[in-house]
Amino acid sequence: MLAIVAAVLFLIAWLINAAEVSTNDVFTSTNVMLIGLALLALHVAGVGSGWTARGRRR
Repeated sequence: MLAIVAAVLFLIAWLINAAEVSTNDVFTSTNVMLIGLALLALHVAGVGSGWTARGRRR
């Protein structure tokens, strides 16, 4: 789920950059891209995946 949100944020950042939309200082394409990278890092780290690292149950 976090990877999908990150992909959407990357798309929004690309659209802001490609259309040269002027936004305020908080909602720039770089800031949106960094939020997407943070969500992608959380996804790769396993946060929110629902899997546990406890091992197999017998």
